[in-house]
Amino acid sequence: MANHKSCEKRIRQTKTKTLNNKYYAKTMRNAVRKLRAMTNKDEAIALYPKVQQMLDKLAKKNVIHKNKAANIKSSLAQHIQKLG
Repeated sequence: MANHKSCEKRIRQTKTKTLNNKYYAKTMRNAVRKLRAMTNKDEAIALYPKVQQMLDKLAKKNVIHKNKAANIKSSLAQHIQKLG
C-alpha cells in the first residue's frame, strides 16, 4: 500500500478517472451499437454526427486511440451508405 499522502491521492484520482473512462467508453459502444442496428437511413444520418463527436472527444482524451476512432467512424459511414 502507499506510504505517502501524494501516493494515496494518486490512487484515489486514478480510481475516479478509470470509472469515468469506463462509463464514457461504454456509452460510446452503446451508441455505436444503436447506430449499427438502425435500418432507417434518415435516422442513422441524424445520429451519426453525435456518435462522431463522442468518438472524437474520447480520442482527444486518450480514452480510445485516435486510429480506432477513425476506423469506427469510417465503418459507420460505410454502414449508412449501404442503408436503403
